Amino acid sequence: MEASKVIDTPIAIASQLDMDESGSPVNQTMYRGIIKSLLYLTTSRPNIVFSVGLCARFLSNPKESHRKDAKRILRYRKGTQDLVMYYPSGDNFNLIKYVDVDYAGYLLDKKSTSGMAHFLGSCLILWGTR
Repeated sequence: MEASKVIDTPIAIASQLDMDESGSPVNQTMYRGIIKSLLYLTTSRPNIVFSVGLCARFLSNPKESHRKDAKRILRYRKGTQDLVMYYPSGDNFNLIKYVDVDYAGYLLDKKSTSGMAHFLGSCLILWGTR
């Protein structure tokens, strides 16, 4: 991965991850290791939370297409190493909450996807996806 090209987005824009029944299976241990590492990174990198969550749905039976999507996230991460969360000090304590929900939008099993972000002033303090 050190010689890989940097990519602009963590997941393809028109991508629809599915079970890929006809795809060739990959080593589960290797795939789980990639996803575990990415899940660890999500604690400080909210820009990859959604795409890592999508890839984590296929831990039990990963295919080559899922591995490629996970590696795409790693390539994106390589290009965004300089992105950091910055919490300036000050008297701005306005709490703002944003929520977005897609009910039954995942075509394979009709699962819903939601995301939220909480800001204290201009600082992100809490985020999540489900």
